[in-house]
Amino acid sequence: MAFTEREEKVFEEIQSWSEKLYQYEPTDFEMTYDKWLDQSFKLIPENVRNEFFLKLDNWLFHLNAILQGSQIQMDARQRILTSARIFQKDIEEISDLKELNIEQLTYLAEHQIARHRLYSFAHGSLSGTGGFVLLGTDIPALTIINLRIIQLIAMSYGYEVNTPYEMMTSLKVFHAATLPKRMSYKGWEMLVDEIDDSYQNHFFYEGSEELTNETWLSLPLKHILKALAITLLRKKIIQGIPLVSMAVGAGMNYQLTRQVSDFAHHYYRLRFLKEKEEA
Repeated sequence: MAFTEREEKVFEEIQSWSEKLYQYEPTDFEMTYDKWLDQSFKLIPENVRNEFFLKLDNWLFHLNAILQGSQIQMDARQRILTSARIFQKDIEEISDLKELNIEQLTYLAEHQIARHRLYSFAHGSLSGTGGFVLLGTDIPALTIINLRIIQLIAMSYGYEVNTPYEMMTSLKVFHAATLPKRMSYKGWEMLVDEIDDSYQNHFFYEGSEELTNETWLSLPLKHILKALAITLLRKKIIQGIPLVSMAVGAGMNYQLTRQVSDFAHHYYRLRFLKEKEEA
């Protein structure tokens, strides 16, 4: 099926965005950091590394499954369907959303994106106050927020995330979206390669189920450094409020959620368009 004029424009926007990923040039500092991280992990026995990443993958998988089956996610699912019925009254299931046009689906997705960027900003501000409990929950909370927004974007484009295939795909999107910019294009390419088969409505995921590795750890390390910076800056109080540390926490959390939501939004828009083209 041929694209409409608007769909063609969206497709070109996605191509332009992916081209920027490809053209990103790492700085000398990033290259040095990669080399240091690689050398550091080589000091750890291979069996220990494999066991660590296996447990980390299992944690992400179970957290994603818990979120998908939670009441708060069920409520969000119903809100998406209710909003979609503004455009088409006979929508009953998430898969029915694929009958809407790209503009309507983009509206539904961007509504979810804006809300979760605000959640991330607010949590970053709270963690920026320097409280040990809030700092300790920063990485788990960020993981939950970003996994959740990927699931909601997927549902906004008509993909029911409670199947093994879609659950694993959402985790792959999370992994690729949270990679450093210098590496995210490889994750994007792998996801795009899998799109060609996704229109066949697979139920079980048949690809590699490995997610985390040494390169992905730059994300939690970055936020551990953020926690250290907040701890040092929380004493800089302006009118009784640690504004500097709050700005650091809010800014970094917002940037991460923006990076993840942009990546996921482009992926599910591209998948929707490619499936329509195959149809």
